[in-house]
Amino acid sequence: MIFVYSYYKIGMVNYSSIYPGATYLLDPSYNYIGYRIPIGDMGGTTSIQTANQLKEVSKLLNQGMKTTEVSVINPDVFEMMPKEHLKEINRLNKLTGAESTLHAPIIDPSGFTEQGWNEENREAVERQFTNFVIKSHELSPEGNMPVTIHASQIPGSVEIPKTHRLVTEEERNQKGPILGRMIAVNQETGQLVPLEREEKFYPGVVGEKGGGKILTPEQGIKILNTSHWDNQLSQLVFYKERADELVEGAIPLVMQENLKDLNYKQEAALSKIRNANTYYENVQQSMLSLFHNAYKYSDPKRKEELKKISDKFREDLDYSHKKLEKGDEVGYISAYGDSLQRLIRGMQVATSPVRDSKGNIIPAPQLFAPIEKFAGAKASETLSNVAVSAYNKYGMKAPIVSIENPPYGGALSSGKDLKDLVNETRKKFEEKLVKEGKSRSEAKAAAERLIGVTWDTSHMNMIRKQGFGPERIVQDTKEVAGMVKHLHYNDNFGTTHTDLPPGMGSVPFKDVLKELEKGGFAGKRIFEGGNFFQHFQTSPFVYTLESGGSPIYSAGGAPFWNQLGAPGVYYAGHGSVNPALHHSIYGAGFQTLPLELGGEIPGGQSRFSGAPNQ
Repeated sequence: MIFVYSYYKIGMVNYSSIYPGATYLLDPSYNYIGYRIPIGDMGGTTSIQTANQLKEVSKLLNQGMKTTEVSVINPDVFEMMPKEHLKEINRLNKLTGAESTLHAPIIDPSGFTEQGWNEENREAVERQFTNFVIKSHELSPEGNMPVTIHASQIPGSVEIPKTHRLVTEEERNQKGPILGRMIAVNQETGQLVPLEREEKFYPGVVGEKGGGKILTPEQGIKILNTSHWDNQLSQLVFYKERADELVEGAIPLVMQENLKDLNYKQEAALSKIRNANTYYENVQQSMLSLFHNAYKYSDPKRKEELKKISDKFREDLDYSHKKLEKGDEVGYISAYGDSLQRLIRGMQVATSPVRDSKGNIIPAPQLFAPIEKFAGAKASETLSNVAVSAYNKYGMKAPIVSIENPPYGGALSSGKDLKDLVNETRKKFEEKLVKEGKSRSEAKAAAERLIGVTWDTSHMNMIRKQGFGPERIVQDTKEVAGMVKHLHYNDNFGTTHTDLPPGMGSVPFKDVLKELEKGGFAGKRIFEGGNFFQHFQTSPFVYTLESGGSPIYSAGGAPFWNQLGAPGVYYAGHGSVNPALHHSIYGAGFQTLPLELGGEIPGGQSRFSGAPNQ
């Protein structure tokens, strides 16, 4: 017993050198996130690079996965997939007792492209997503398979913590998010304008220590909306004044109504007046577009004021046209210029920030809006229409439109933004069904069942690069927990868009999964492991089983995958253990061992001191 005990102790002492990097077997904390997940609830994605998804699903099933995600994020590759393949994947799943979900191609659902935004783009994207979702039903005809669609593919606003050096004292004491960057969008053209928080140095505001004024993104968009109207109207004023100069210099020479008998100077003066009229007409054409945008993006009080300006301009035009009807061309042009002058002046007043009777500021017309507001409205229109089309075709067995948070820094990437998008999509979906004759309760039940969230943990974890800690990831998870239909179970260190198996990065999975459990989440957890396989050339599935502490046996209970430990490296430290040479010298039995080890072979010199053993 003493010999055995000593041998055991020696083995334990040399354990780390013989098996460097290995872990003690049955160690319950090894790579375990502290939250047990059944094997059947976890899975992986297929390769995004091939249309042969049937082969890719087969590979994953051969690894033991019970859930696979057909992940064809390139629309061209998706269109290359034969329609029979989705049916065959469904048949393969039935044979193996497996399930599949689908990741739709990554296209911005609000309709943004590299050329900007317009309604035609949004409608084209809507048709594409409708095709994807309708086609995906072949994967799961029984219904309610999540189809993941990214909420956006454009940059968005980002927050910063209150400890940031550019946060003002006033902001540190207020509630709500503090923006480090806002993306503003021109709602007519789709032009994106980044507005960064920065320190500005203006005359009269440079402090004693050289500090300037902190310009916030919120202040930046106010300046943008105000300066836009100022700049546009200033250009029109320039052209109007140029026309006025032509008229003022020439009109004294052609004051008579009869313009037939004119001398050379009078003819030249009349030509200048007519040229001025061309300027006036160009000013009016530009004013039509400017007035349209101002009215479209004004609040109700502004619209009342703009309507009064419009009515006055119509009266002025009627007056000037009466002069033209009488043959007074010069009088018409002069009156026309005066009417444009009053219109421009009225627009200058109507597009400037003012205070109402209660002291509240009425902002300038909001042509530029935060990207989250604009993209959310457009994306919800697209996604609600997609869901309605699927519902009308398949009823309550339609695929789920599951909206995914993009990597943090993209538009609609926070928990609150995603929650607002889903709520707005459900609301529009519900209203459309009610208009088609469905009851309010039926429409609401369908909306809650068929529209939800795919929550990507590694995407949200990227807020860490802004200086936030793990509690922020948990907080945003809590925002959407009651809406989550599907989970992308990925890890990273919060700085780049990489995907590691859970437990290998910094995502606070235990707290995240608890919040999802409180919200009633009962969906699948999919690890997107393409990059991991590329770098390590091994399946990540065993690592997800280990991190989730999944039971080894289907009956459940111990032992669990996280209790297997990691294999040690045998050919390191003390070298090869028990090499074949030992057996060629001593054989395999105890009797051929040296005498000092209990065998029968006479010893020579001691292996320790070099002195004879006998």
